[in-house]
Amino acid sequence: MKTFILLLSLASASAVAAPCSERLIPYTTPIEKPEYQLSLASGAGQLSYFGARHSSDPADKQFAEIERQWNAQRPQVAFYEGPNRPLPAGREDAIRQAGESGFLRWLAARDGAELRRLEPDPKDETAHLLKHFSADQVGLFFTLREAARLRERRNMGEAEITKAIDQLLERAAGLGLNAIPFRTSADVAQAYRRYWQEPAQWWQAPSRWFDPAAKSADTGGVFTNEVNAQSSAFRNITMVERLAAAVREGKKVFAVVGRDHVSHQADALRCTIATP
Repeated sequence: MKTFILLLSLASASAVAAPCSERLIPYTTPIEKPEYQLSLASGAGQLSYFGARHSSDPADKQFAEIERQWNAQRPQVAFYEGPNRPLPAGREDAIRQAGESGFLRWLAARDGAELRRLEPDPKDETAHLLKHFSADQVGLFFTLREAARLRERRNMGEAEITKAIDQLLERAAGLGLNAIPFRTSADVAQAYRRYWQEPAQWWQAPSRWFDPAAKSADTGGVFTNEVNAQSSAFRNITMVERLAAAVREGKKVFAVVGRDHVSHQADALRCTIATP
């Protein structure tokens, strides 16, 4: 019942029809046969949806497969996950800096495809999360998750992560995200100590705290897994809406996203793209 109510509340703010939104699979529901790639069509519109492992290794074979599928479809529109920050000119450097999202944006720039953001506006996502969690908890979720990403995927140490989080918080303030109560990494460190003693340092927060399918009681995340589950559910609604709208425009669409999103969205996408 809670899952049904959550999906209805998300759909009420979305253009996705309620019967289709009900086909989104919650992260608390195990998926027996995950789908990591999806191809759909409606009229002249086409969608190629690639669920990627998060990687910044140019030697990872998935990048060759993404490029093979991209070249086969020759898309008009590319949807990317994450921020659209400036990229290096080279293929391998784009991957090292921004992983699969950077590679997709590099391909779009190379071939002149239109680039669109797959995710909701940060202010909308933050407002949604603040309905369920405190401002401290939402702020810690965003900053600690980014710290874990930088440490584990970019091999950054304390000084580099601290600088990056300070810059992230400065950008957040510039975007009007004033509901997040942190202005510097020192604020993050102070708030972190109110919830955790281990790991000793905020920038050591482990990635298991941000698995939306796990429970914080099992990972030690206290609340972070539940925040990520709410965030992912909200993001999935937006992704389905934007992808389906572009396909209905008659566009050839190519999107790359973290692989688990595809499985949770697949049935809703089939429903939405087939429903005018």
